[in-house]
Parts: sequence; structure tokens; C-alpha cells
Amino acid sequence: MVLHMSATFPLEPLVALLESAGYARSDAPLLTLADVFLDLSGEDIRRRLYLTQDAEGRELCLRPEFTIPICMAEVQKNITPVRAAVSYCGSVFRHRVGEPGEFIQAGVESLGRTDREAADADILALALSATRSLGEAKPLVRLGDAGLINGVLDALEASPAFARRLKRGLAAGKPFAQAIVQTSRSTGLNRYGGVMAALEGAGPEAARAFVGDMLTMSGVREAGGRTAEEIASRFLSKAQEGETALDADRTRILEEFLAISGHPDRVAVEVNRLAQRHGLDIRVPLQRYETRVGFMAAAGLDLEGISASAGFVRNLDYYTGMVFEMLPHNASAVAKPLAGGGRYDGLLKRLGAAVDVPAVGFSLWVERFQRGSAT
Repeated sequence: MVLHMSATFPLEPLVALLESAGYARSDAPLLTLADVFLDLSGEDIRRRLYLTQDAEGRELCLRPEFTIPICMAEVQKNITPVRAAVSYCGSVFRHRVGEPGEFIQAGVESLGRTDREAADADILALALSATRSLGEAKPLVRLGDAGLINGVLDALEASPAFARRLKRGLAAGKPFAQAIVQTSRSTGLNRYGGVMAALEGAGPEAARAFVGDMLTMSGVREAGGRTAEEIASRFLSKAQEGETALDADRTRILEEFLAISGHPDRVAVEVNRLAQRHGLDIRVPLQRYETRVGFMAAAGLDLEGISASAGFVRNLDYYTGMVFEMLPHNASAVAKPLAGGGRYDGLLKRLGAAVDVPAVGFSLWVERFQRGSAT
């Protein structure tokens, strides 16, 4: 098959580059069950899905990305342990403001390498090579670490609900103060206090069934790929979160942590100082971060050209470690990434693998190179 976006922008060299690095070409079905994306990808992807139904009434979607379908395919091969190096190049489909709903993504997934930090450095180096092969000679690189953020939030005893909403706010580009306000608000379900009082003392299954029956009687069958029972579960989960704000002292520590940025080595030093100053036990994620930076240097990556930030996160819920994005060298404040990726060690087990599988990868938004700008 000839791969191209236009007569002047062939994709064969990019595909050849990824394959020559040891990533065998693969593909994924255009249509797939929607529930896996609804459960695993986060709110940003959920609201962008193109949804439809099959003859049996199951909710389907056009693939919005390649990572989950490729991981599902590898898990379904029933090979333990899962080990694969896969590349892809093809259309994905998302509702996007000001951009086409169908667009080309290319990238790789590295599954099963247990030398995690070395694999991270290799993926970052390959993403840089791929970006340069498409015409961006010196991209801006933003580097973060979901493992570090999670470690600090755990050390501060932040609730899962607080952590989830904070990271979504940061991924949406909200400043710290705004993201904190978002996480500290009540869930907006106080007006249903009477219903919750009526459910007091009921077991989880009985409560879920009661709310599901209420929705069904109101004519709610499915919405956004969720059944009435799933909506009920979400309702109850939200209602039970309550107020989850950190106190003033822990909020100041978190703000101090998220403000750390600069050279990757400097970030490690400053995070270590903060941890010692406030008695935070984040030794494991910090050691992984420092080891990764060492492998990045050993791989010949220009650390001076990498902007690391303790507060940088990406908008997919399944990331567990390194995250990164690459932007045009002259990127504006509203620039969109040319490439992005990271580590997602827990995803394959959630898709059915018998054990956790180390995994890391990246994707390229090919049409943004063709336009010559990511704005």
C-alpha cells in the first residue's frame, strides 16, 4: 500500500525509519468497542469519540488512537510474557475544534522491556529522529513524569478523586490556582442529598440498582456509550467523593513541587530538596527519574534542549511514568504538539494481560508537519 498525505508529503520514509529501528508494522481495526476507551482513556478522549452501534446494539467507535487497539491485539495473542515492538501509520478519528476529524497518526509501542528507563530514553530518541525526518529539525521537547506526580500526591495523602481532577486540570493547561479550585469544589451533587439520604445504609449493589432503575424509568437507556447502570455507578462514585481538598500546608507543598522546572538534572535536584525539606517519601519514583535522565544522556540526547517540568502531564489517564511532547521550535503559546508519548505500565493488565507489562510509546500528528505549523 502506498502511504501518503499528498503528492508532496510521502510517508514511506517515516514508516521505513520506524521499521528499521526494530518496530514491525501493524494495524488496528477501524471500528472497535467503545467501552474500552470510555473506561481507560480519560475525559478528553471520551468526548471526542465518533460513536455508532452494531446490529446487536453494542456501542462502537471509530478508533481515536492506536495504543489501546494495538495493546488489545497483543494481549489477545495469549503469549506470556507479552513482548512486542510495533509501529503503525494510519487514520484515526476524533472530534476536534478547527481541525479535521480524520487525520493521520504514526508511532510505535514498545511492550515488555523490563529495562524501563533505558527503554524510555530509546523511545524519546526515536521520537526525535521521527520528528526530524518530517522536517522539524530542532523541536521543543517538554518532559514530565506521571510517576513523580503520583508519588508526591500519595505522600501528601491526596484522595484519588483529588489527584484525578488535578491532573486533568493541569493537562488542560490550567494554572495551579485554577486547577486547585477545580479539585476543591463539591461534586455538584449536593442537590441530590435527599436521594443519597434515602440510600443510606443500602449496600453498593442495592444502591446502584436503585439509581439505575430511576434512570431507566426516566427513559435513560444509554448516553455517551454508558448504560443506565454505568451512569448510576458514576453518579454514586461522584456523590461519595465529597470534599477532597488538601489543607493549606499540603497545598503549599504541592504548589512548590509543581512549579519546579528547567534542565532535567535541575528538576531532579530541586525535587529531592523538596522531598527532604518536607519529609516526603518519593525515593522510588525519584530514583527512576534520575536513572532515566542518565540513560538519556548516554543515548546522546541534548539535555540542554529539553524542558523538564514537575507539573507537566498529558491528557490520557493511563500514563504511569515518563511523559513528553514535542512542539515546533518557534511554537506559540497556543501551539499543539507534533509528537507526544510516555509510559503506561498498567494498561495491558487492565486489558486482560495476566501480569503488569512494561510499556512505552509515542505518536506523531503527521498533518501538523505538513501544514508547517502546529498552531
